[in-house]
Amino acid sequence: MANRIYNYAAFYVKEPFKETNLGANLAHDFVYYNTLRMWKGADSSFPFYDAHGTTYQVRDGSLWSTLKYRLHERLDNSKNIILFLSSNTRQSDALKEEIDYGMCTLGLPVIVVYPDYSLNTSIADGSDQRQCIKDLWDNLPIFRDNMSSVPTAHVPMNKEFVMKALNDSDFSINGKTKNYRWCY
Repeated sequence: MANRIYNYAAFYVKEPFKETNLGANLAHDFVYYNTLRMWKGADSSFPFYDAHGTTYQVRDGSLWSTLKYRLHERLDNSKNIILFLSSNTRQSDALKEEIDYGMCTLGLPVIVVYPDYSLNTSIADGSDQRQCIKDLWDNLPIFRDNMSSVPTAHVPMNKEFVMKALNDSDFSINGKTKNYRWCY
């Protein structure tokens, strides 16, 4: 296996896409992906390496077969998945495919970022996640049902916590050791 360096950002975009000039940029969870890109643009040492930039862009009107091929190609180049899980997230065909192929087929560790929360104490109470976080997992059953198959980090939408998870080799396919849920 090649040394993978990219991070695959997974987020919910309502289907079918609307044919507009803004496309996915109108989607609520897409904003958080753009936040990662902004953090990287403002600070080159921020450890985010965008897998989405490794292939041709997918247009809103693309065929499912084209979209699926690009998703797989990007995930094949990735060391982990950054999953944005918010109260708006739903299990779309694309998000289900990303999680199924990335987690279940490739075994990529997942860094779950909760945009609705900015403090780590909002996510975990002691050694376990709060019920409000566990309830969000129901929005994405493919993730909930397969979470124990790979290491997962659960972090608030906070640059420092996201950076810490991205720098942790346990949440990289190149260095993962065991499957567990971790909260920063």
